[in-house]
Amino acid sequence: MALNITVVGTGYVGLVTGACFAEMGNTVTCVDVDSSKVAALREGNIPIYEPGLEAIVSENSKAGRLKFTTSLAEAMHESALYFIAVGTPPEEDGSADLRHVLAVAAEIGRNLAVDGAVIVNKSTVPVGTAAKVADVIRSGLQERGVSHSFDVVSNPEFLKEGAAIEDFMRPDRIIIGVESDHARAVMAELYHTFSRNHDKLMFMGVRDAELTKYAANAMLATKISFMNEVANLAERMGVDIENVRKGIGADSRIGYSFIYPGCGYGGSCFPKDVKALMHMGEEFGFDTRILRAVEDRNAAQKRRLFEKLKQRFGADMTGLTIGIWGLAFKPGTDDMREASSVPLINALLDAGASIRAYDPVAMDEARRHFPQELFSAGRITLCAHQYDALADADAMVLVTEWKPFRQPDFNAMKKLLKQPVIIDGRNQYDPYALKAQGFDYSGIGRDLG
Repeated sequence: MALNITVVGTGYVGLVTGACFAEMGNTVTCVDVDSSKVAALREGNIPIYEPGLEAIVSENSKAGRLKFTTSLAEAMHESALYFIAVGTPPEEDGSADLRHVLAVAAEIGRNLAVDGAVIVNKSTVPVGTAAKVADVIRSGLQERGVSHSFDVVSNPEFLKEGAAIEDFMRPDRIIIGVESDHARAVMAELYHTFSRNHDKLMFMGVRDAELTKYAANAMLATKISFMNEVANLAERMGVDIENVRKGIGADSRIGYSFIYPGCGYGGSCFPKDVKALMHMGEEFGFDTRILRAVEDRNAAQKRRLFEKLKQRFGADMTGLTIGIWGLAFKPGTDDMREASSVPLINALLDAGASIRAYDPVAMDEARRHFPQELFSAGRITLCAHQYDALADADAMVLVTEWKPFRQPDFNAMKKLLKQPVIIDGRNQYDPYALKAQGFDYSGIGRDLG
């Protein structure tokens, strides 16, 4: 049975959630306080880059299953299932900022007019947030002098940027934290079409679901930082980390996922969620030592590319030009939040170098990210083609492993570069083959000496 759903927030999580629910035949109203964003969405303009999303939004908008509005009160008249999918940016102490989440809860409390409503926390929120949302809604109802039954559910998202549509439509698991049979029945009805081959629904307590999201991201971040730590050790011992990676990945208890050494993780989830979980530990008087080490290693790893260039060229890089391939924090997105390219570029600029950079989709984001005077002064040049970024450059640095970068024309690269120096931040190239071609190559845990 098709449901009427309200999704509050049209950012990455909210827009993907609303579009995918509409794709399955439900009627969805997406709400956002940003009137310009709502107007753009009504015109079919998508504010984020995500493969496949634009087509789904367009098709379902034309079919009348997906609508956009700035009025939550208006949307609430048509449904009793509300998803909260607003941002929870980190505070200075690492804790999650819940102001937007609780503001939505307050508005729900001011407008709720039916019994049996289900409010779903889709945003990544700390343990105990569902109870806070319930308290705010209950307070709003009391101020109005009315009483309506409702449930607050935790349904964390596990979407990978660049593969979000696939992740939502064909999930590994669907985590749902509930405290009542009614809420369980509503969520089971909503998600049954997403788990027809086998039951992917995993019901648990609300607090359990809230922690599951953070634990999952922290575990993945831990695997990345551990492998980066071993890679740095391997580099000093004259060991090729690629062989080590294959050796440990063959162990079924470890597997190959998230054990690729590189120049650090970024994006909107891992850095923020690791910090938030560390803060939760502090609140409960628990020292999250492993998470501190994960965070410290990642911060250090983002300096490795500059350290390699510094080792090659010295601390003063005045007059040098460095070509950079990849600006987004990972392939498949234009997101530059916590991207490894940012500290690299800043360090190079401080050392006096100039930058020539190319990314398949993150160029506009890069223009917004760095001060305009750097572009006008020629300190940063964003190039129209990946090989343009190498013209008269003293070195090439691979930061993001987009597919077009994986099998480049090395002969053309050697002709374009002033010096045949490649710093491979994602271990995409064969160091032995490049050495045979006369390149000065350095990877992460793959230095030939």
